[in-house]
Amino acid sequence: MASDAPRQYVPLTCHGHSRPVPHVSFSPLGKDDVYYMISACKDGCPMLRDGQTGDWIGTFLGHKGAVWQAKLSPDAGTAATASADFTAKVWNTYTGELLYNLQHDHIVRAVAYPFDNSGMIATGGFEKKLRLFDLQEKEPVTAPGANGAESTVTPITIPTSQAFEIGEGSHTQPIKFIAWAIDPNVIITASGDTLRWFDLPSRQCIRTEKLDGEIKSCELVSLAPSISSPSDIGGGLPVLAVAAAKTVYFWGGQKADEELKRITLPHGVVSVGLDLKGKKFVVGEDPGTWARVYRWDDATEIDVHKGHHGPIWSIAFSPDNNLYATASEDGTIKMWKNCDGFYGLWRGVGGAVTAERGTD
Repeated sequence: MASDAPRQYVPLTCHGHSRPVPHVSFSPLGKDDVYYMISACKDGCPMLRDGQTGDWIGTFLGHKGAVWQAKLSPDAGTAATASADFTAKVWNTYTGELLYNLQHDHIVRAVAYPFDNSGMIATGGFEKKLRLFDLQEKEPVTAPGANGAESTVTPITIPTSQAFEIGEGSHTQPIKFIAWAIDPNVIITASGDTLRWFDLPSRQCIRTEKLDGEIKSCELVSLAPSISSPSDIGGGLPVLAVAAAKTVYFWGGQKADEELKRITLPHGVVSVGLDLKGKKFVVGEDPGTWARVYRWDDATEIDVHKGHHGPIWSIAFSPDNNLYATASEDGTIKMWKNCDGFYGLWRGVGGAVTAERGTD
């Protein structure tokens, strides 16, 4: 288990975006313990990176507006992005090609995949509607290139009329976040100051929870099954971590509907990440530019990470729990080491652990 003692490791800084980065997330742990990181950006160009090093792999080009959120599929073969250009898009992560255009009538703020199904997408945004798109109904056509040229993919456009709406009329404000519980029949949305749980078979809202203020962050935190344990926070199951006003909230269980804890801090929070094994949580302060680290058991502050020059909008822990990423208004992502010994680009120098270099 990682110690909660302050380390002050030098973070890795991921450059490349030209505008604020509102969201960052990791893929599940893959073969040979490989995983990836994807970032959404208001420059309209979401980026895929190596999860351990932050090294740039590719940029998905095609959105005509800010990208608010980006998620990788369970098999890491596709990526879903939510944009102000009234679309959500699905991309091939190996080739960078666009596979699906999911049309909407307003800004799309949130996307989510089920835990074990890369062929479904949930979307939400300023239409105030939660929708499910079945990507398996129609697959993009790949045509061989002429005269030895590379093959081309014709993306599929799916209008909202072909999606399934869940909980019609439930939302009165834009949907900012969507979390798909480990129970595939349950989806949670964050809209305004309210969390809502939906049952997919009945398409009905089955629970609402009003929080202390507007929800600024809402993510389902999980670890790779190979390293999760009953001694982790949540007993080895994913945990829903939510930030609103000055309070962070945590729910566990198969449906992410069992409240584990709520902690009110002396400052506002715009984001929260949870270390399930190390039993601590990290928040982006509001107002401010620092990430503060607190102990889970008694909410004692144990570290402060400085370095960003704008609010920290998103915090995500890697699937192996060995690092976490912070995404900021300043257009950068910083990666912070969360384990003992050497890892990724962190190397030992005279007993201290430092970052080998910033990433491009």
